[in-house]
Amino acid sequence: MPEHIFSGEEMNASTLFDLKEKTALITGGSRGIGMMIAQGYVQQGVKVYISSRKKDVCDAVAAELSELGECVSLPADVSTSEGCKALADAYMEQEESLNILVNNAGITWGEPFDTYSDKGFEKVMGLNVQSVFSLTRDIVKALEAGGVEGDPARVINIGSMDGLHVNTVSETGLYAYAASKAAVHHLSRTLAVELAPRQITVNAIAPGFYESKMTDYVFEHFKSNIENNALLKRIGKPEEMAGIAIYLASRAGAYTTGTVIPVDGGTHIA
Repeated sequence: MPEHIFSGEEMNASTLFDLKEKTALITGGSRGIGMMIAQGYVQQGVKVYISSRKKDVCDAVAAELSELGECVSLPADVSTSEGCKALADAYMEQEESLNILVNNAGITWGEPFDTYSDKGFEKVMGLNVQSVFSLTRDIVKALEAGGVEGDPARVINIGSMDGLHVNTVSETGLYAYAASKAAVHHLSRTLAVELAPRQITVNAIAPGFYESKMTDYVFEHFKSNIENNALLKRIGKPEEMAGIAIYLASRAGAYTTGTVIPVDGGTHIA
């Protein structure tokens, strides 16, 4: 006997990735991976709020992305608890609900082990980990308002393949950065358990190497090593980062929570 063919209400693949009329807030949205995701969302019909520390840059990128759809600048410094609260308040002054939160803002710190500073370690852990928790907590009411059964609100945290393996290809010890991204991955699982009853999913993306200001130095000195270390022998493309973020935010990803998804060309297993 043939399998049952699902009705239109049960399956409509043509609208699986539809994001029209949704809202998103993306930290670190004015460059790199954050801007890749912002552009993908804007092109999918999302009203996107981007945040970054530098107001002039944030405003300029929002204006540029607004040529493709709807993008609003909300400058903020999420490296402090006060900055996280201010960003959450600024967003909720403009919107009653939030469908998608992308915690992307982050930094790295490169320094030899023997001189690696406590200040650098604390700075990385504060922005890369604590701000993820603080902003999610501070804006959770808007997320609750944006999620319903079958179409929950989404928290998407940007981790790293460096939180899945020990990166040696750049010949630099990424002590705080690697530890912070591993923490982001596990924090995402913990938050997934906490927030599921509120119709909010939480997942992490673990990117490999993409072109950004953060990767300028390693690309200049180690790009061939980086490409050779990836199973697919190349760096990632912006559309590939946008694609995974669209999946997680769409109806296609509505049943996915508590996961860490590597998007690194297989580098973390190479």
